[in-house]
Amino acid sequence: MPVQLWCPWLRNLWPPTAPARAWHRAQLPGSSGPSAATFSRSPAMTSLPFLRRQQVLQLYRRILRAIREVPAEADRRYLRDWAREEFRRNKDATEEDAIRMMITQGNMQLQELQRALKLAKS
Repeated sequence: MPVQLWCPWLRNLWPPTAPARAWHRAQLPGSSGPSAATFSRSPAMTSLPFLRRQQVLQLYRRILRAIREVPAEADRRYLRDWAREEFRRNKDATEEDAIRMMITQGNMQLQELQRALKLAKS
């Protein structure tokens, strides 16, 4: 049964479309049959998409946690809707440089929000 995510816009990211590792059955020299399995890393697939996905999810969670600290309900709702829409709008991005740039911008916006909240509390 496939894993159901609580974020519907992340559905296209899970399950991964290509395995990170490939299993191959091979006849090893001196072995008695095809039962010896070798494990090799596919040169085309690295763990980079997995790591980027983890970075995006971590950023999304951190943004939502920071938004919870906003005192006004209307502002909290506006910021939560804004964050959700931004992540939904960019869910189909595949270019590595664009994804890295969006993560950097998201982190800067998170820091700005955290600074504003810190100033509001003082």
